[in-house]
Amino acid sequence: MADRTDPLPALTRSTQALLRVAEDGIYIGVGMLLTVGGIALLIQAAVTLVTTMGEGVEEAVKATLDLLLLVFIFVELLGAVRSTVRERKLVAEPFLIIGIIASIKEIVVVSISAKDDFGNPDGSFEDAMLEIGILAGLVVALALAMFLSRLKEREPEE
Repeated sequence: MADRTDPLPALTRSTQALLRVAEDGIYIGVGMLLTVGGIALLIQAAVTLVTTMGEGVEEAVKATLDLLLLVFIFVELLGAVRSTVRERKLVAEPFLIIGIIASIKEIVVVSISAKDDFGNPDGSFEDAMLEIGILAGLVVALALAMFLSRLKEREPEE
């Protein structure tokens, strides 16, 4: 049994409690910023859809989709913060989902702009196709990492 006159255990407990409060405060701040940022992006997406409709439906949808995918990223980050606070450990799966969403967002943006480059002799279309291929490979790698992460979670504790 520890000596009651030893201040280290009490100091350690107090320090841990203080750091836990600080950590929770930071997570609350991050969560609030992500919430405000997500709402702002959602409003911006609606405004963008309405204001760019005069440039054509395709341009309006492309700009809006770009913003909406960013909203999804913010929501997934908010979920990751919530999971981290709840479980008191960093969980990889939400970040893998964010990587998949970000990669898909880039695939959509690159593929929409690549159609204008088709047939150009400068090689920009081929560069876009290479970028799409690399991003598709990244999506597969992230999905595999998520699958393996879920398999590991099902294993019994050692």
